[in-house]
Amino acid sequence: MSSSRSSGHGRGSRKGRQSSVQQLIDSLRTHRVNTLTELCRIERVAASCDNEEDAQAFQAPMTSAWDYYVNSNQFLTELRGLTRNYPISGELVDQAHQLVRNDPNSNRSWNLAWLCLVKIRDDGLIPTYAQSDAWRKEMWGGRDPSQEEADQLSQCFEYEWTQAVENMLRHWPVTPTWY
Repeated sequence: MSSSRSSGHGRGSRKGRQSSVQQLIDSLRTHRVNTLTELCRIERVAASCDNEEDAQAFQAPMTSAWDYYVNSNQFLTELRGLTRNYPISGELVDQAHQLVRNDPNSNRSWNLAWLCLVKIRDDGLIPTYAQSDAWRKEMWGGRDPSQEEADQLSQCFEYEWTQAVENMLRHWPVTPTWY
């Protein structure tokens, strides 16, 4: 009698898990979930799947959800939310995205946001764009800044942008890569 109870429980538990997995996959496909925190939460659920079928079911929707997150500008919006004093350059994010798209090694991960963040950090994009943006006349009310002014603003950009990128990268204690 107890074995029929436990096997019945197992079937119900599996059905419940399948339903839960399907709900998460549906939320990825319909983009109901489009924030870094929520996508990372679902990514951790997908990574912890014991069932190979469930794990494979997550692959395409998870990849698509990360692409949508970056391409819908939610990625830039969240980065700018972390850089309120010195909003991160949209051109920097676009450049990172372009570099990832052109990098043959980018297929090592399904996670476009993580690949862009790593590209920003590892390819030294922050100092380049911080320096460039610091010299923009619109940053100085239409006038040319002095070297000292541009250097000081560039340092502010670099500090805040680096903090934001590192903050976002902390969402992945384990790199989201295939190999």
